[in-house]
Amino acid sequence: MPITTCIFDAYGTLFDVSGAARIAAQEIGDDSFTKVWSRVANDWRLKQLQYTWLRAITGDHTNFWQVTQDGLDWALEASGQSDPALRERLLQLYWELPAYVEVHKMLIRLKAAGMATGILSNGSPDMLDGAVQSAGLADVLDAVLSVEDVGIFKPDARVYDMVGKAFGCAKEQVLFVSSNGWDAAAASGYGFTTAWVNRNGEPQDRLPGSPAHILSDLTNIPDLVA
Repeated sequence: MPITTCIFDAYGTLFDVSGAARIAAQEIGDDSFTKVWSRVANDWRLKQLQYTWLRAITGDHTNFWQVTQDGLDWALEASGQSDPALRERLLQLYWELPAYVEVHKMLIRLKAAGMATGILSNGSPDMLDGAVQSAGLADVLDAVLSVEDVGIFKPDARVYDMVGKAFGCAKEQVLFVSSNGWDAAAASGYGFTTAWVNRNGEPQDRLPGSPAHILSDLTNIPDLVA
């Protein structure tokens, strides 16, 4: 079957999750944070992901905003940062994460080619709406799907089931794109054609599924479905 539907993970795939800490470091000009912002960003993202996995395993679901706050609190403490104003600013910026530079043009090309486009994310609906509106992507996305509709985080298969239900397509008609190797692997095992956006040149995860495509950014996604 030909690909008819292109679905994207949100955080780290369309939106730069390091953006909040980077922008805050530029704004605040505090040497203590400027020196550690990159570490904070990395730890924040890692803990955010780890907490989603652990909550999925234990069945102790909460929304992604709570997980995001918990991950940030761990990251700030690990780097010796205790300023409440800094925490508040970082959380505010997370609702306005910048899209990667190639995202809008890439989505325009997909729409011009007749593709259905959407997001499938762990993010809460209000968080995703904030990011999409801030980045100006609402006009090039047909749907924004949140795991809150099924009450469990990726990579549970019930999350990937949402795509077929929302778009009325078969698994074989979906190209699923993620910057998370584990997400691309799980989606491959589920039955999607997948593209892993490996911006940092990381090794491939040792998991049962393997992405069909490995890219350094999103620019060539339309070429995969042309």
